[in-house]
Amino acid sequence: MNRRSLLGAAGLLGMGIGLSSMRDDILGPSLSEAAEVAAVESGKISAPKFVAAKPVWAEGREREMNLTLKFSAMVELQPNQKAEDYILRMTGSTIAKVTVNGETVGYGPARGPHGWYRIDEWKIGKYLKTGGNTIGVIVAGYNSNSYYLIDQPSFLQAEVVDGAGKVIAATTPNASTFSAHRDNDRIQKVQRYSFQRPFIEVYERPIPDVRVLEIVTLAEQPEVNYLPRRVPYPELTVIEPQKYLQSGTCTRKETLENPWRDRSLVNIGPQLKGYKMEELDLILSDEIQRLETKLHPNAAAKTPEANSVFSAGDVQMVDFGVNLCGFFGFELECDETAKLVLTFDEVATDSGDVDFLRLGTCNAIQWTFKASKQAAKNGQKKPETLQLEAFEPQVGRYAKIHCLEGSFKLRKFYLREYAYPHTTGATFACSDARLEKLYRAGVLTFRENSVDAFTDCPHRERAGWLCDSFFTARTAFDLTGKTDVEQVFYENYMLPEKFEFLPDGMLPMCYPADHNDGVYIPNWAMWFVAELAEYSTRSPDRSTIDGLRLRIEKLMKFFEGYENSDGLLEKLPSWVFIEWSAANSFVQDVNYPSNMVYASILDAAGRIYAKPAWIDKAVKIRAKVIEQSYDGEFFVDHAVRKENGALEILRDRTEVCQYFAFFFKTATPESHPELWKRLLDEFGPNRVKDGGWPEIHKANSFVGNVIRLELLSWADRSQQLLDESVAYNEYMADRTGTLWENDGAYASCNHGFASHICHVLYRDVVGIAAVDPIGKELKIRFQKFDALDWAEGKKPLPGDEQVSLRWEKKDGKLVYTLDAPKDYEVTIENATGLMEVAHS
Repeated sequence: MNRRSLLGAAGLLGMGIGLSSMRDDILGPSLSEAAEVAAVESGKISAPKFVAAKPVWAEGREREMNLTLKFSAMVELQPNQKAEDYILRMTGSTIAKVTVNGETVGYGPARGPHGWYRIDEWKIGKYLKTGGNTIGVIVAGYNSNSYYLIDQPSFLQAEVVDGAGKVIAATTPNASTFSAHRDNDRIQKVQRYSFQRPFIEVYERPIPDVRVLEIVTLAEQPEVNYLPRRVPYPELTVIEPQKYLQSGTCTRKETLENPWRDRSLVNIGPQLKGYKMEELDLILSDEIQRLETKLHPNAAAKTPEANSVFSAGDVQMVDFGVNLCGFFGFELECDETAKLVLTFDEVATDSGDVDFLRLGTCNAIQWTFKASKQAAKNGQKKPETLQLEAFEPQVGRYAKIHCLEGSFKLRKFYLREYAYPHTTGATFACSDARLEKLYRAGVLTFRENSVDAFTDCPHRERAGWLCDSFFTARTAFDLTGKTDVEQVFYENYMLPEKFEFLPDGMLPMCYPADHNDGVYIPNWAMWFVAELAEYSTRSPDRSTIDGLRLRIEKLMKFFEGYENSDGLLEKLPSWVFIEWSAANSFVQDVNYPSNMVYASILDAAGRIYAKPAWIDKAVKIRAKVIEQSYDGEFFVDHAVRKENGALEILRDRTEVCQYFAFFFKTATPESHPELWKRLLDEFGPNRVKDGGWPEIHKANSFVGNVIRLELLSWADRSQQLLDESVAYNEYMADRTGTLWENDGAYASCNHGFASHICHVLYRDVVGIAAVDPIGKELKIRFQKFDALDWAEGKKPLPGDEQVSLRWEKKDGKLVYTLDAPKDYEVTIENATGLMEVAHS
């Protein structure tokens, strides 16, 4: 590596906020020459090829809602036959679980855009044994619009291939090697899990299971467009609870007052597909609401190790220690009719219980076991070992096991994790244990929200939301050194011919998703461009950027239609969203935070696509926003159009509006020094409690508080940045081990954007300030900390390289050790206040 200039403290501090060249918020700076690589012709996408498999489904039922089919094939393995290179190549709709000899080994395929299907290739060789092996693919065909999975006709296309490329089994209409039967255990007519996700899981099975399988006739389905998976395969590790908490009992109320009637239950129709309430075989949320639980904190906890017997009315609280995403599973013994209900959530209530409806979701799964009367009559009644595992990934730190009928013996309860692989190449440590805690929480939050898209949350929606993705994408590059998930994210937006139900030019607020109600967030389309600008600096993938040119041009054309005579956006339609705070009440008619973002993306897109007119327009918009919005103290949020046509600027002012002004470069510390200093000194996590500026509506975690930390970084308020990071996030990490959507536990407690704290810790604590993988530049910046003695971190870089840095204070000096690739040019800057920084 080449080490370039080592600046003294005085010289660096004198540069102040002007150090924009080392910042990663590139919503203004021009692209580096190294980013201008030759464009690759868009559309030439190489995907794995199927050799023999055809897309198939139960004849005439490809549009049936919530139909689950179980496909299976036998694979014989001879003694001494090598199996390590066997794969299952598959794609399909809607979603599938892959098993080998009953063990879950895969879940997919990775999500693609409308009309395109990603091909997974699951390595199954290590699960095969000598002799016969059953390869299973359980496919749920939901045919229901959601923010999670696309509403497209059901099918499976799969083949087992050995190391030599020979097809051992394949899906074909004649079902010669892959047979299929309906999963009669899973009840079909059940309620949706949430407005954003399709159906819950309710199962009913006989014991012993002596049913004749309902074999289905398979019909070939239309050929589809294929895409490679591109993203890593998920972690599927089995995790058992850390603690079995209090046990108790539950009884059933005969009457149910004020039953939960979420929109996912009552608004079923063309805009929200599902089964109407009168069609449901049961309303599970009603059945669980009827239960009255009495927990006994001092009662001995039931444990699987003791083979605990659950009888009718028994309940048991369970704690996994942290908020986890995955598939809940059980190993039980049962010889009689019994009913098991599992509820779960991220947090426990004040009484130590689970509120399974807290999120506006039905966090519940039910299994019913029906004992065969004939078997009992013939003296065949004996305990049957049942292996149960949920099909859909769910989320919770806490779970509550109910036995509502009969009895069963609990041998094992677990969660099979479903998350991005462990980021072992990334590490962080320092002398403050609180910051290490935040890092762990950030990593877990990232992993559970980055499996095949940057999701907002892994439970309520599992949706690839814009804006959230802007922040998660930064973390992804820090923790993995890759942009694979981000590339897939953009590819999904790039390929569809159009987005159904949305106006021409507008982008879906989350995707892949269906938006049958026509709702969109115009601001989130702006964040799309903001993230694309940053993507251009961390990935050489110019083909994606060029492939999105037409999308961006049409988006700008859409916004142009809402520009008023001042050049500002006015009366933006649909759901105008700033953040989860009072700011969302001040979005009409002229919303100034929206215009701040608009100017920023015009500037960024103008530089990416060489459109100087967009850059000129951005300058004018920024000037007009300052003219109208800045009142001498703060920026106001909005103005309304009066009946006489005049624009009335209102006095509503929010904290987040001020942060937007600086983050999106409408204002600078030089242009508005008093406001800049006021925000740094008089705002923050304790401002409301201390009674400061009560007329300014407070910001929330999403997104104002995160942006505030960025401004503190710009201002070199390093110790304040750490203190506020702890104040904003530590109580979240303590309670769930993950980071939250809001500053209270009333919504998602596992939100992908909040993993951005890892980015902050690498940049501002370790000192790995900026990485340019295209220009091969690395900027190290040591900051001043009063209460931090040492820090170290390691970050992966593209091409299986890495950078590691450790620093510590010693004898009045800052001593550091840096290991970076030899072809990177390194700049080291000293903002510590110490006169000497030395390499060990």
